[in-house]
Amino acid sequence: MTMFPRPLFNEDHEAFRAIVRRFCEKHVAPNHAQWAEDHIVPREIWQAAGALGMLNAWLPEEYGGVGDGILFDVIVNEELSRIGATGPGFSLHSLIVTPYVYHHGSDALKTRLLPKMVSGDAIAAIAMTEPSTGSDLAALKTSATQDGDGWLVNGQKTFITNGHNADVIVTACVTDPARGSKGISLLVIERGMEGFTRGRNLRKIGQHAQDTAELFFDNVHVPAENMLGQQNQGFKYMMQELVQERVMISVQCQARAEGVFRETLDYVSDRKAFGTRVIDFQNTRFTLADIKAQLMAGRAFCDQLMALHVEKKLDPVQAAAGKLWHSEMLGRVADACLQLHGGFGYMEEYPVARAYVDARIERIYAGTSEIMKEIIGRSLGQEAL
Repeated sequence: MTMFPRPLFNEDHEAFRAIVRRFCEKHVAPNHAQWAEDHIVPREIWQAAGALGMLNAWLPEEYGGVGDGILFDVIVNEELSRIGATGPGFSLHSLIVTPYVYHHGSDALKTRLLPKMVSGDAIAAIAMTEPSTGSDLAALKTSATQDGDGWLVNGQKTFITNGHNADVIVTACVTDPARGSKGISLLVIERGMEGFTRGRNLRKIGQHAQDTAELFFDNVHVPAENMLGQQNQGFKYMMQELVQERVMISVQCQARAEGVFRETLDYVSDRKAFGTRVIDFQNTRFTLADIKAQLMAGRAFCDQLMALHVEKKLDPVQAAAGKLWHSEMLGRVADACLQLHGGFGYMEEYPVARAYVDARIERIYAGTSEIMKEIIGRSLGQEAL
């Protein structure tokens, strides 16, 4: 599909993209339906991806990465999204959770955990959301109290992506209840810690291959070295990392929209109604033309966001605007493409049906569309448009 040149990516990036695409087509696409039935991706896939350098390539060589920025990991996100694979939570692992450990972890913690997070032997998750707390992080109830040479964690988290597979869980805890959002700290809770248990693998309306868990902490002793950064600075760290999380959602929404458009174009080119190919009806061509224009605008916007982020110039308002626009655009595109499939679009085995339900969460996690509008809206009195 004709788009624009992408100067962000060089020959090394494109050679890596070819490797990732082969991996996705050989190991992910044929197995994704079974993973959706199982509601989890086997750990062996993580290790196979790690062996190809598909996890945390951005990390310095001393921890097993390439140390050449985030674009190799962005390619992994794009290629998984291109085939509609929502199961392997590689992007969350590499570009959302790992930065917390790398930017704020002690040298000992980084040396112990990061190489395993590159190889796929340790899978990462982030635990913020609680049963009574979503976007309002200041209302967290999971607590961490000082306990000798560490912390005692009690509470519950929910909707945790990679939650059942996870070995390394960056967990937001209240360490000073009197200070609200300024009393939150981040602790790394690890598989096997006494008192840490997992609840059911949550059943969602979409993204079935992604394990999503409830987590429970009952007097879990966490050593002092597992605190990330300084005590009571967790909220600030989360706000800093949300810019990258939101631009990665723009990346995956754009790639998923392009993928479902390609699949729909193939379908309407083959499908006939009243003796005529569906693509030869004016309504079909106009609908696809409108989608194509949206995708071209989205690609230009997405790549500009990434370029700014690579240069460390992307601000929270720009990231919020991108997350808002791309997540809403994916919803529109998936809906229009489903309509062009007619009754088959409502059948679960068709990629467009999965794309439709999988798209819905993009407008919710990492901050709802309403929160994105609030972030953008608050900035309007501070600048001239």
